[in-house]
Amino acid sequence: MAQALPKPGLRPFLPADVPMLAAIFAASIEELTGDDYNEAQQEAWMIAAEDEEFGRQLASDLTLIATLDGSPVGFASLRGNDHIRMLYVHPAVSGQGIATMLVDALEKLAGSRGAKSLTVDASDTAQGFFAKRGYAAQQRNSVTVNDEWLANTTMKKTLGAAQ
Repeated sequence: MAQALPKPGLRPFLPADVPMLAAIFAASIEELTGDDYNEAQQEAWMIAAEDEEFGRQLASDLTLIATLDGSPVGFASLRGNDHIRMLYVHPAVSGQGIATMLVDALEKLAGSRGAKSLTVDASDTAQGFFAKRGYAAQQRNSVTVNDEWLANTTMKKTLGAAQ
């Protein structure tokens, strides 16, 4: 008899989550972005989690934590009412609906806060995920992170009345 997988949960961010979320951030970049970014770019990107600003951003945004059996496995943050700043899922649970659950929740929260649309600066790795959810590419960006250039795409989704 097959054992049922644990049902993922959502909870708000707590300051004590920063070390675990930094580990998820780094693992996600290291293991999931290799087809789109080189090793130097990945290293520069991962270093951001070591900066105190990482925790400050999580605390200043509306940050949701996805959990399995009570342990964090992913997180997403909404800056203001209308911009997804971060979406990271641990590689061990990638493709299991965790990112979808997080973005669904952020879209509902944004809509309830009066946002008519949501934007995200999607990594090349995440661009397909957001496109499938109805986000349309608006512009390509090149950003400098710890002396490395990383490309991403600003994407936008109009939120419907049913959000």
